Amino acid sequence: MSERKGDEVFIVGEDARHLAGPLRARAGELIRVVEADGHLLGVRLSSVSSRAVVGTVEWTRDHAPEPRSRVLLAMAMLPAAGLEQVLSRGTELGVAGFVLVQAERSIARGDKAARWATICREAAMLAGRLSVPEVRGPVSLREALASGPALLLSRDAPRRLAEIASGAPAGNSPRITLAIGPEGGWSPVEVELAGEEVASLGPRNLRADTAALAATAVWLAGRGDL
Repeated sequence: MSERKGDEVFIVGEDARHLAGPLRARAGELIRVVEADGHLLGVRLSSVSSRAVVGTVEWTRDHAPEPRSRVLLAMAMLPAAGLEQVLSRGTELGVAGFVLVQAERSIARGDKAARWATICREAAMLAGRLSVPEVRGPVSLREALASGPALLLSRDAPRRLAEIASGAPAGNSPRITLAIGPEGGWSPVEVELAGEEVASLGPRNLRADTAALAATAVWLAGRGDL
């Protein structure tokens, strides 16, 4: 959390601890600070501690990092390393939110909401985003698909995701849920739940975490949002 008073910026809470700890910020360093009103600040640090980071604004720019397309990832539960990779890198790419799905072939179980929220928050901070994606679930695939327009990713689908993304009318950037299965893939019953709303990333086998990030990038690029 940051507060600006004139040309001085005060960063406290988790952001200060993250800067002073993992990011190893030091006095004299120039960092970028995102303001909630859509400005990017160049801030020269004068003091750094885990309790508060203080600096002086050297420049200000307009900042619009959020994609127009609202991409939700309905991600099947994965082992911790793979799931955390998707949350972190997906946030950096511009995912608007994550819905975790307890798929039939998911191996992982459990709810680590606090850790997942922290991962997304730190990734959003790194990427200079204005918002932090929400992580909810685990829920059933049926519930995840019911939240709005959705596409289930399946290698055998007749349509390519890239074609669907680039073929939407110009200027129309709808909300979309992209459903990514576990390492063993969606079960036939789960694929049937999506009906005709299925798409493919191509003929190659991809790890689930790779597929999630590739699908996000393909959709945002097709919509002119990457």
